[in-house]
Amino acid sequence: MNDNVIKFRKKEVPKPPRQTPPGVRKALVILGVIAAFLAAFAYFYLTGDQSGLTNGAP
Repeated sequence: MNDNVIKFRKKEVPKPPRQTPPGVRKALVILGVIAAFLAAFAYFYLTGDQSGLTNGAP
């Protein structure tokens, strides 16, 4: 019966996306860079020198 009645409803306000605090974000970036260097060091330490270069004269 009430199909032709306009129902006024408030629009749902979208929640803003959660943002990490700048200090935490900076710390995570620094930890990521350190982790990348440690991973590269561990790789070359465990696999040895794979560059094909020799020490001394060419």
